Formats: sequence, C-alpha cells, structure tokens
Amino acid sequence: MGYHGFSALIEHNGQRVLVDAGTDGRVLLNNMDQLGVDPDSIDALFITHGHYDHTGGMAELLKARSEPLDVYAHPGIFARRIALKPRRREIGIPFRKEELESLGAVFHLSEKPFEFLPGFISSGEIERRTWDRAVGYLVEDGKEVKDPVKDDIALILDLGDSLAVITGCGHSGILNIARHAIEITGKPIKALIGGFHLRGAPEHLLKDAVDGLKELGVECLYAGHCTGIYEYAYLKGHFELAEPLFVGKEIKV
Repeated sequence: MGYHGFSALIEHNGQRVLVDAGTDGRVLLNNMDQLGVDPDSIDALFITHGHYDHTGGMAELLKARSEPLDVYAHPGIFARRIALKPRRREIGIPFRKEELESLGAVFHLSEKPFEFLPGFISSGEIERRTWDRAVGYLVEDGKEVKDPVKDDIALILDLGDSLAVITGCGHSGILNIARHAIEITGKPIKALIGGFHLRGAPEHLLKDAVDGLKELGVECLYAGHCTGIYEYAYLKGHFELAEPLFVGKEIKV
C-alpha cells in the first residue's frame, strides 16, 4: 500500500532494523503483513528525524509488539515543529515521548556517532558544509524560528569493505551525509538510499550533487520520497547506477 512517508526494513548481520515508521501505523502494519514481517521480529527502530511522515506509525508499531523496542535517534526529535503553507499545521512527531515510552519505546538519544548493533552505525549530527535546507519552523518560547532540522541523521551500514547509507529525507544535504559517513568510518559508499530532499532544487545544485557524489566515489543511488520526480530524472540522466524507490522494493548490497 502506497502512502506519503518513509519506512525501510534493513536486514544485516542477522539483525532487523526498521528505519522510520512512515505516516500512518495502519499502512505500516499492513505493508509489514504483506511482506511477512512480524512486528516482534524487529530488533530496533532507527528514527532519522522528527517529522510526522517518518514517525507517525510509531505508536501502532509499538502496540503490535509484545516486547519493548529500542529506538535510536537524535535528542532533538521531539521539538515542536509547524509548517505555515499551504496552511498552518503541526508537522512534528504526533506523540509525546512519555506516551511512546508507555507503549514500550526505549529511547537511546545521542548527537554523536555510535554503533548500536553489529554493523549498524548512527551517523550522529551531521556537519553542514554545503547546501542544506530549512524546513518549516520550530516553536521556541512561543516564537516561530526557521527549522534547520539539526536532528536529521542517517543510518550507516558497515558492509566490510564499503558502506550503505540510508537517509530519511536528507535534510542535512546528501553531500554532507555522504562525506560524513566516509569520514567517520574511513570506507567508501557502495549505495546511498532514501529521500534526498532535492525537490525544487535549481539545476546548478543538482549538478553539484551529482559531481560531488561522483567525486566521493558513491557507486549506486536509490532515490525516493522527497527527492522529486524531475530531480530523480536528472540524477538518472547523469548517474548510471541510479534507481527509484517504491513500496515493496527490495535492494541487495
């Protein structure tokens, strides 16, 4: 079942980690059922950032389990977030931390990179050296300030001699994310997977992204969610090993 949002099941080194939980828990659980994935078979949940379309399914996932679930994320995920267009609305996590804990979430929140399961590395907070984009607004002390989404992190899979990097939206900038993953591990990236947040980007920034990823030696791109249709077409036209993401797609790296 297709729906706006992002969620990906990662199987590596005998472990199952769910990256994000989409917008709607009913959709998430339906798709897991269609794929034959038992909610209790998930070893950990990794949250890339605190937007509703990556966290909205958390409560239903927790309710469907019989055991607590370790959740790894940045400490900033519970900030209050709003959008003003096309109307004013809340766009942050639609649950309180205490509510999710009462359902079995065990939060492990850190700004620093760390390995939380064998071969599964949280990127930690990512330095913004090149282009990144504010999205919506934070509400701080009753005031609205532009949201740089500093809690945007990525999951890094250590494949031995290379990496696979999974982004949620890539608010940190895909070049920043790729460079950061390489620097903290000392290994090249075989595959960059997820939302690249390029929708609406001018062509010179798309060119910068392609040139930068090639210079970093990234082998394969799997782009979806907030990448944009035109923007994906540009990536595909300039990056031979680029593929689209869609519901139910399986990737082996």
